[in-house]
Amino acid sequence: MTPPVLVGVDGSPESTAAAHWAAEEARRRGAALRLVHVWPWLTDGRAAFADPDDLPVAAQRMLAGTAEEVREGHPGVAVHTDVVLDAAVDGLVAAAEDAGLLVVGSRGLGGFAGLLVGSVSMAVAARSAAPVVVVRPERPARPAEPHRDRAPAASETRPAAVPETVPEVVVGVDAGAPGDAVLAFAFQEAALRGARLRAVHGWDLPPAFAVVGFLPSGSEMALLQAGEEKALAAALSAHRERHPDTEVVEQARLGAARTLVEESVGAGLVVVGRRRRPHDFGPRLGRVAHAVLHHAHAPVAVVPHD
Repeated sequence: MTPPVLVGVDGSPESTAAAHWAAEEARRRGAALRLVHVWPWLTDGRAAFADPDDLPVAAQRMLAGTAEEVREGHPGVAVHTDVVLDAAVDGLVAAAEDAGLLVVGSRGLGGFAGLLVGSVSMAVAARSAAPVVVVRPERPARPAEPHRDRAPAASETRPAAVPETVPEVVVGVDAGAPGDAVLAFAFQEAALRGARLRAVHGWDLPPAFAVVGFLPSGSEMALLQAGEEKALAAALSAHRERHPDTEVVEQARLGAARTLVEESVGAGLVVVGRRRRPHDFGPRLGRVAHAVLHHAHAPVAVVPHD
């Protein structure tokens, strides 16, 4: 049985956008959709100000309204609802233990307007055992830049047909230590969408160059680039064999986070990894995942791996 897709909802526009995104993902996977609202009131002192038996009623009403909207927009997807009485992060992480995917909005009702990704979404992405997708309401697409290398011919002055856009899934690859779970998830998502997979390996100059204080020459850069491209190809080889029908574009460039953010424009999904940690101390999201979550132009999937 296909594990359900779980989405956290709280009535905010961000969570509603996440619910619609999750419904489409559930349709692709042939999975049920579970709408979950985590109600923390019974876990703190505010429960003393109201009858505890009445507190979930408003949550159930909000969930029912969201579920109705999702069912209308995505007929055929089985939609279930549930209220979890717990703190927001703990409740979502626990609810996702049996899910195939957890989807959250970028910010909830308690978020600050200036934050791109709220604290709950960041914490859930850092702790969940299931892959987490953080969804923001859609941004306007970046207009295509005109070619300026030559003047248009007379026959080109009339409006041309707009070329069909090929859907893409972008995945960040650490070619030196590739996470198989991250790549498997990215290839699966590309196959489900009939999309091209853009595998991006962002690399940095060896520390020796920083120590001596100069940049490599052109020939040295070419050698470094060739080595990184070879490492990327090796990291993808086994997964490409398992998915021969998936078109893959390999891209090795300086600067992982910047490259992923740039390539996220127009993408359907950006996939990054997050290493599992054996303890509960310290940050759990790496700098690349953190930066991409805040600045990407597409939904971001954070996939835990060993």
